[in-house]
Amino acid sequence: MKLIGSHTSPFVRKVRIVLAEKKIDYELVIDSPWLEDSKVPDINPLGKIPVLVLDDNTPLFDSRVIVEYIDNVTPNNKLFPAPNRERTEVKRWEALADGLLDAAVTALLEGKRPKKEQSASWIARQHDKVTRSLAFMATELGEKTFCMGTHFSMADIAVGTALGYLCFRFPDIAWQESHPNLAKLYDKLLQRPPFADTIPHD
Repeated sequence: MKLIGSHTSPFVRKVRIVLAEKKIDYELVIDSPWLEDSKVPDINPLGKIPVLVLDDNTPLFDSRVIVEYIDNVTPNNKLFPAPNRERTEVKRWEALADGLLDAAVTALLEGKRPKKEQSASWIARQHDKVTRSLAFMATELGEKTFCMGTHFSMADIAVGTALGYLCFRFPDIAWQESHPNLAKLYDKLLQRPPFADTIPHD
């Protein structure tokens, strides 16, 4: 398998963490749709990363599709429970974390536009989504060891990836001070090699 993506994309990081947790070998191909000579649009018509290219050259895209596929490839270290209420809750955590990331990435890209073309209200709207998502995560986590209670799951990977992206791109958002339980979870996740080995960098 080949994973196409960058070291900065949080969605690529999420997939890399899952691959490492499942102990699946793959080739990481560095590419970004923002590069002029990018091959990403030739593989994914949406022009987005990550893309997982299977051994039969089938491309899988959207990180949520990819991680669910990977979790079903091998029975070890299951990250999603069997279809039931708990599985729905895990996927809700993932949707929340991915939504936070969508808002953060949107704010980042808007902030890179020429100053007179930027929309301050649009950036503020995205930051508000991030703030509300963090508060919801913190409330839902409470005093639990992991998002789903006592066991590590895809929910923790999704949340940890989102928190790591905020550390990387938005260090001014002091979520660790506002939500110490999220900070405690993130510190615990960083002790796992799949998280420590995939810290984003330019």
